[in-house]
Amino acid sequence: MQRELVGYPLSPAVRGKLVAAGFQTAEDVLEVKPSELSKEVGISKEEALETLQILRRECLTNKPRCAGTSVANEKCTALELLEQEHTQGFIITFCSALDNILGGGIPLMKTTEVCGVPGVGKTQLCMQLAVDVQIPECFGGVAGEAVFIDTEGSFMVDRVVSLATACIQHLHLIAGTHTEEEHQKALKDFTLENILSHIYYFRCHDYTELLAQVYLLPDFLSDHPKVQLVIIDGIAFPFRHDLEDLSLRTRLLNGLAQQMISLANNHRLAVILTNQMTTKIDKNQALLVPALGESWGHAATIRLIFHWEQKQSHEGGGGTLCSQRSLKEEEIRTKGKV
Repeated sequence: MQRELVGYPLSPAVRGKLVAAGFQTAEDVLEVKPSELSKEVGISKEEALETLQILRRECLTNKPRCAGTSVANEKCTALELLEQEHTQGFIITFCSALDNILGGGIPLMKTTEVCGVPGVGKTQLCMQLAVDVQIPECFGGVAGEAVFIDTEGSFMVDRVVSLATACIQHLHLIAGTHTEEEHQKALKDFTLENILSHIYYFRCHDYTELLAQVYLLPDFLSDHPKVQLVIIDGIAFPFRHDLEDLSLRTRLLNGLAQQMISLANNHRLAVILTNQMTTKIDKNQALLVPALGESWGHAATIRLIFHWEQKQSHEGGGGTLCSQRSLKEEEIRTKGKV
């Protein structure tokens, strides 16, 4: 027997929008994907996902629940996790090879580590993402803000200005192919001044300042809820030069990693960590591997390793990108300009 939406523990505002959009029963709503429901009803993707999860859970249990009952602590299914993945969104990088590997871009609610030798483009990618995270939703972006924590002093505002200007010009070209007023209206606020004012920069000179800043981030994010990207450019630098106690370093790094994972999940944002490479001697040969040891290698959900095809970048060699996901022991390689 089909049950009307009034019998489900939905908020009055969401229930009213569902009814106004023509949905009468739970079965009508469950036939729609979260992204489609968001557009059709006029609610956020998060509200659409929560609505579908509540309705599906109620239908499975077939037990009416009063509207004030909390479902936050109940178990979820693999299907609900998949739907959550689909509603997360991505931060595009404007590098087709990298976006393809990552399934659309840097994923929200995950930590991504970018490793590579000096000069390969780690900071360049971070500055690009600090701009890209602000792209309006109608252009495929997430319309967020960025926090940039710099441990090496590599942040160059002049380069960010160039990247932001190029991004604005690119979106204007895209808007020229669309007739919707939504695109033109979004571009009015997507200006160079607004982009720069929504990149929050912090300079940390040692591991003490870095740890303090990371543990203060929850309060900062509560005051700036639109932040959807946190970047730590140079995670290894403070720990490689200022800390000789390896066991203490490991404990501090593990705590920092857990804090970043918690931030990504609780605030639905992406975390980017850049890491240097170090030399490892293995069977009479020297190998370049990410710094901070093997235990740190499991901290991030995704690990990207950039390196040059040629010994020197000016010889014209393309960059090679290696992606490693710690949850799946797989290695994906692709060639492209990075």
